[in-house]
Amino acid sequence: MDYWPIRRPRRLRRNSIIRDLVAETRISAERLIQPYFVSDEVTERYEIPGMPGIFRETPDQLVKSIEDDLKLGIRRVMLFGVTDDKHADARSAYADDNPAVVAIEKLRDQFSDDLFISADVCLCAYTDSGHCGLLNEHEVDNDESLSVLAKMAVRLAEAGVDWVAPSDMMDGRVGAIRQALDDAGFPNTAILAYTAKYASAYYGPFREAAESAPQHGDRKSYQMDWRNRREARTEAQLDIEEGADIIMVKPALAYLDVISDVAAATDLPVAAYNVSGEYTAVKLMAQHGFADERDLVMENLTAITRAGASIILTYHLRDMLREGWITS
Repeated sequence: MDYWPIRRPRRLRRNSIIRDLVAETRISAERLIQPYFVSDEVTERYEIPGMPGIFRETPDQLVKSIEDDLKLGIRRVMLFGVTDDKHADARSAYADDNPAVVAIEKLRDQFSDDLFISADVCLCAYTDSGHCGLLNEHEVDNDESLSVLAKMAVRLAEAGVDWVAPSDMMDGRVGAIRQALDDAGFPNTAILAYTAKYASAYYGPFREAAESAPQHGDRKSYQMDWRNRREARTEAQLDIEEGADIIMVKPALAYLDVISDVAAATDLPVAAYNVSGEYTAVKLMAQHGFADERDLVMENLTAITRAGASIILTYHLRDMLREGWITS
């Protein structure tokens, strides 16, 4: 052969030391958030059948679990409340005995500022319909839902949450929550907005975990149509104008193009939710020997980061730290 290539990209792939040195994308525990389910329905820690290694827990049990997870290096958490106290007006969403509220108060008392706490703001776990807003003759009433979502956000802030995370996809909810937080004396409570939350089939295990499946119909009238890409930029622009501090795309893996678009359109931090169905798919493949769990997890989270997410919510974080796939 008379010609030999001058540029040889393979030189930088020759061994793991070199590959690590020149890697463009890195996964860091400081950018990952572990979700938890806190419930007033259970008396002991209950493993969720569709999500191996993820549990429903009482507030007291959650404090112990997070104490153990802190030792692993998990310092950032997202809480979801689970309750059988469901009403048409979702009054339990902002009640003092809301399990998320109780848990936040206990966690803040136990760990002070050593733990970062975020909490979901949505009505699906608290309405008897299972929908994310209040119903008016079988239709979700956007504007009537805003005041309840705002009350929930304020109650979570009173309990000590650092970030509230509205996931309901009602129009105008970021502005309503921002105004309510400011009026209640919580200008430093940040809003992580579920900006582009798609009406996805990947939420199945979560709906079991949170007991939040709609009792009739679906959520396609308020969650985004998964055929749409450009619409996500409109949602991002609206949330930013209304005062969002962080914007999020959910799910992650099927929406890498959307993550990339949103990240290119704003200087705000962009988050992505590596959702329950994505988590369970990895677990099932690994359990059946179809793939190495570590490789799947790291490839998925790297892809999400490479697309433009600087923050990822993932159920894998505990395993990642416990197994030494990343360090804290």
